[in-house]
Amino acid sequence: MTSLKYGFATNVGNVRSHNEDYLRTEPELGLWVVADGMGGHKGGEKAAAIAADFIVEKVRAGDLLENTISQAHHAIKQASAEGKGPEGMGTTVVVLRINTDHYEIAWVGDCRAYMWDGTSLKQLTRDHSYVQHLVDSGVISSGESSRHPYQDVLMQALGAADVNTVNVETITHGFHQNEQILLCSDGLTKELTDDDIADVLARELGEQEKVDYLIQGALKNGGRDNISVVLVSAADDAPVRISQNDTVPINTEELGSTGFFEKLRAWLKRRFL
Repeated sequence: MTSLKYGFATNVGNVRSHNEDYLRTEPELGLWVVADGMGGHKGGEKAAAIAADFIVEKVRAGDLLENTISQAHHAIKQASAEGKGPEGMGTTVVVLRINTDHYEIAWVGDCRAYMWDGTSLKQLTRDHSYVQHLVDSGVISSGESSRHPYQDVLMQALGAADVNTVNVETITHGFHQNEQILLCSDGLTKELTDDDIADVLARELGEQEKVDYLIQGALKNGGRDNISVVLVSAADDAPVRISQNDTVPINTEELGSTGFFEKLRAWLKRRFL
């Protein structure tokens, strides 16, 4: 896999006394993890570290991403039961795995992933929160969600004592030239709007510089929570993204004459998916 460009940082913020966020960046695995711990002093830090470290080791061993996150839920509960962390500790998590020219994102909770395609920002994940449930149910609008008094209430999290099995959501898609994936804890999205984030990502800056600007912006706007950000760019030799209106020249010499349509489908998949 071609070397990927990325930046990352975490910050305690302006209000909290300690940082319960935890990052793992493993570019040799094509793996990045953002975990946002809960459970008070030491508890959140411990849960986030258990989850992130567990996920990295299981992926390194060849396990599927979705399975590793489900198992991390039980690893936190077991650690708590064995006295290796306080009762009630838990964490949210979002994980990015890049395999050649595709990405997979898996998450539980309200850590988020966004796609920046060079012109627009799109949220890829959907929060597992009570407020998002109200939005999905039509009780409140998306515009009201950021001001709702229960926006910190989660529907599920890793390590939650009253939850036997977590519902890990996943998405998989092609990763194209000029695209960037942003992972973050909710300490960023509490302070910056999507437009604020897009304004930073649109600048002609390196990945680490963009990450630093995002964290500084969140701190400037209050920094009420811990802030963690990871930004990963598609490889320079990744497929070119095309729109429905684009036309693409086909290399007929490469396709040959036998099994034309099968080869055409394979060629298109290699180039654009």
